[in-house]
Amino acid sequence: MVNTRLLMKRFAATVVILALLTACSVSPTGRKQLMIMPESQMVTMGVQSFHKLLEQTPRVTDNSINQYVQCIGDAITQLPSVQAVSSDWEIVVFDDPSANAFALPGGKIGVYKGLLTVAITPAQVAAVMGHEVGHILARHGNERVSQSFAATQGLSLLEGWLGAKDYENQGAIMAALGVGAQVGVLLPFGRTQESEADTIGTELMARAGFDPGESITLWQNMARGSNGGPPEFLSTHPSHDTRIEQLGDNMASAVALYQQSGNKPQCHR
Repeated sequence: MVNTRLLMKRFAATVVILALLTACSVSPTGRKQLMIMPESQMVTMGVQSFHKLLEQTPRVTDNSINQYVQCIGDAITQLPSVQAVSSDWEIVVFDDPSANAFALPGGKIGVYKGLLTVAITPAQVAAVMGHEVGHILARHGNERVSQSFAATQGLSLLEGWLGAKDYENQGAIMAALGVGAQVGVLLPFGRTQESEADTIGTELMARAGFDPGESITLWQNMARGSNGGPPEFLSTHPSHDTRIEQLGDNMASAVALYQQSGNKPQCHR
């Protein structure tokens, strides 16, 4: 007698495996990526998330701050490589003390007011905004969703194949696999994505006419204000020291782009 349930599980596994094998892409730096989600769906998710944030977080009403951040953002988003992703970027400064910023698929950028206490020059703000736009250019959101899907579906399928009757210690096995997936698959990719966004962001700020050397000063400022931060091994971000070192390694090419750009943004508070 044919075990229909087992056949269905194997069929589902085959579908997942085929999806993973055919969903490979290449990032702007030449790194192979796993992409499963349609980009149109990522844009929808990005726009919806942005509107939710607009409902929950007040916007800065100081025109001088808004114009300052808009000026910096425009210099970056008007670059041809950025326009190729979206020709209609929206930049909002949120009235929040966090030293943070983000960019979402669909051309949405958010800057928190607290960032301006750490990024104290236009070039340092550009380093952060370039980094966030770098995530969009490299489609890191899609990659993370795809990684999460692959890890979740893979573990679910394995759990079904094992069967509670076959393994008395199934819970311990699955817990171990869950930790392995989180630390061994998802987090290292997260650090890789952050470093890649640094590389792309430094290039973007340089092409836009901002001194890329200021990106190192920015992270030195961040390091002084972070009180140590979490260990690099269990963080999706590189440590400040690692980030500064990597930026230094790529600085010569970024400086050359800066000198060749011919752009001179006049962004002042």
